[in-house]
Amino acid sequence: MYQKKIANTLTCGSVLTKEVLHGKWKSTLLACIAQGIQRPSAMQRMLPSASRRVLNVQLSELEHHGLISKTIFPELPPKVEYHLTDLGRSLLPVIEVMEQWGNAHRTELEQVLAGNIAELPG
Repeated sequence: MYQKKIANTLTCGSVLTKEVLHGKWKSTLLACIAQGIQRPSAMQRMLPSASRRVLNVQLSELEHHGLISKTIFPELPPKVEYHLTDLGRSLLPVIEVMEQWGNAHRTELEQVLAGNIAELPG
């Protein structure tokens, strides 16, 4: 796993939350698993713009942080399923609020992220 050169100060709850959710697809992966999408191939179909490697790395990090658990079935070809842990389920309300905020400010955020305006108004 990537090792940061400068350690984070983990004295603030928001820094801890950002640390475990840091990654483009992590909150989306947690939401997918919560909806019953448990197989990596199904997640790949839901997120076609994400590479399989990136999804595997982020699933591994979520597992390392204790947000998901992985079950490997002893069959050929190998079958893997992911499930939310209690800690992972406790993050779902946070992810839902993030989604609501993004949807509420979609127009202005899309403009900013597309580079159409220099900064947010106000």
